[in-house]
Amino acid sequence: MIILAEFVIGPAIALGLIIGVYEALVIHRDVKVPTHRFGHMVHALILSTAFVFASMNTEWVLTMIPALQAIPLLGTVLGARIALGLIAAIKIHGVSQAVKGAGGGPGLGETWFHSIIVGALITAAPYAYPVIEPALPSWLKF
Repeated sequence: MIILAEFVIGPAIALGLIIGVYEALVIHRDVKVPTHRFGHMVHALILSTAFVFASMNTEWVLTMIPALQAIPLLGTVLGARIALGLIAAIKIHGVSQAVKGAGGGPGLGETWFHSIIVGALITAAPYAYPVIEPALPSWLKF
């Protein structure tokens, strides 16, 4: 199976930053230590953007690395996107719990609910893009 795909840059970065900002807003409720909020916010913005970038360019990755297509479920576009969302949710939750375990004290952990919501948003970003695309400025659609 050959998948021809386009490489998406601007919209992937924009949606990644939007999801990162959502995660940063959620952090204010979950994380009580101000210095940890800032660090977690920067971490969230960078990782959310990277995960959305990968999710929106899944077809391109599968085209460039044909061996991935041979892996059951993971070798499909949907399977790879779901895997990215799950990895993102586990990463988000794991980082917040590691900081909590390193002496951060109570109130320094993101809930599983919020971690899974962010992972689901990352998985859904490529499917939401056609709906959001008309609202984006033309300079961002590259």
